[in-house]
Amino acid sequence: MTSQTTLDTAGSGDKAAAAPSQRPPASGLRGHPWFTLITVAVGVMMVALDGTIVAIANPAIQKDLGATFAQVQWITNGYFLALAVSLITAGKLGDRFGHRQTFLIGVVGFAAASGAIGLSDSIGLVVTFRVFQGLFGALLMPAALGLLRATFPAEKLNMAIGIWGMVIGASTAGGPILGGVLVQHVSWQSVFFINVPVGLIALVLGVVMLLDHRAENAPRSFDLLGIGLLSGAMFCLVWALIKAPTWGWGDGKTWTFIVVSVLGFALFSFWETKVREPLIPLGLFRSVPLSAGVVLMVLMAIAFMGGLFFVTFYLQNVHGMDPVDAGLHLLPLTGMMIVGSPLAGAAITKLGPRIPLAGGMAATAIAMYGMSTLKADTGSGIMAVWFALLGLGLAPVMVGATEVIVGNAPMELSGVAGGLQQAAMQIGGSLGTAVLGAVMASKVDSDLPGNWADAGLPRLTPAQLAQASEAVQVGVAPVAKGTPEAIAAKITGVAHDTFISGMSLASLVAAGVAAVAILVALLTKRGENADSGAGVGHI
Repeated sequence: MTSQTTLDTAGSGDKAAAAPSQRPPASGLRGHPWFTLITVAVGVMMVALDGTIVAIANPAIQKDLGATFAQVQWITNGYFLALAVSLITAGKLGDRFGHRQTFLIGVVGFAAASGAIGLSDSIGLVVTFRVFQGLFGALLMPAALGLLRATFPAEKLNMAIGIWGMVIGASTAGGPILGGVLVQHVSWQSVFFINVPVGLIALVLGVVMLLDHRAENAPRSFDLLGIGLLSGAMFCLVWALIKAPTWGWGDGKTWTFIVVSVLGFALFSFWETKVREPLIPLGLFRSVPLSAGVVLMVLMAIAFMGGLFFVTFYLQNVHGMDPVDAGLHLLPLTGMMIVGSPLAGAAITKLGPRIPLAGGMAATAIAMYGMSTLKADTGSGIMAVWFALLGLGLAPVMVGATEVIVGNAPMELSGVAGGLQQAAMQIGGSLGTAVLGAVMASKVDSDLPGNWADAGLPRLTPAQLAQASEAVQVGVAPVAKGTPEAIAAKITGVAHDTFISGMSLASLVAAGVAAVAILVALLTKRGENADSGAGVGHI
């Protein structure tokens, strides 16, 4: 009852007091909306840069550290797991103690963890510090959105988020190229060291320019049991998704974690109706647009993150590109995100989110279908068309779904809303990597024995076949040293064709997910509580 009263008050009566025209003036650089945007963009740029650099570096990490396909997945999944478990709690910390403080702590911790990865000499340490990156990134990302929501008036919030998305797109675009240069000419470790100077810049800007914002009715206590229940439920869910490809989707361990996760979410929901200051007031989800925005972020991330995971292996291991060339070939995707994000912000401001979001997911579905048609000898021009269309489709979804979620939440829950937005994306990324990875593995396991026999290659033992299948899942031809050239060519052809068949099926599944997301996008609408953002007092 208490939570719903809070929501009703924040969504109606407080609006007048929070009107943009009554916003207290910023004092010099500190607290100025556009300088705030610049500062949080630099911090978020570090996270976005890290994402694409790691994707490019994965093959080099795998080779240098002798990692398996599953261990390479853990470089991504360990990060996703830490983010997904802690994002909402981190958003609550921002609502309680101020988004400026949590942003600065997140920046420092993320940069330090990045430096530690660069100093690591084993796959275990890389994964461990990737988890720390996730934990500190969880502090940084919701705080950035909370600061934007608190600083910008409603009529400029979409444009601010659009520019924020453009910076993310620019970082994503620069990541593969910069990462490729560093991997090729320095080392894979250097792609993590690059976050250290970026983090220092973000820290200095944050100390000088950020002003703390807190709603008058911000939470003053912590729902510790709620945090434990939600974190446990999220951990069990993401853990099941990560381990399912190894254990099998029909395995008892997989379903044990899924059932425990469902029970955890049920207990969490029950507890949230009883506690005085809940971690997530369940009345928040009575907003259909907000709920639709969360679901949309999950579906978008499944299609995008899952598809991108295989593209880097396709470019480097099938097409034989070096890291720099692979980065350049991804430029149409990220370049269109740069162009599309501010345009999407302007379109959403004028038309509302429904049409741009539905159109963006339609473009994403078409692009993923196009990527299912890629072959081992597909030319760069065809690849560029599908990559560019994917980037153009993702831009309005990244901007619009973010505004729908954050704008439909009351100001005192802006950190939680930012955490929901990011948690939805990370869960979707884990789902995409796990489910599409399972699709890839299943298709390769199914097709490889027949393709191998049809090519007239020597029969493999079950152990040899399993080892070959693991290599083919990342596009690597399992050619032993000393293999005659003619036989090696046959093995390479079989490996690449089998990998392509798996990637094609995974892309078709991603296209289907994006098509479902079109319907979800039609349930969204402009944020009802966005006006409350710009009028809060400065502390």
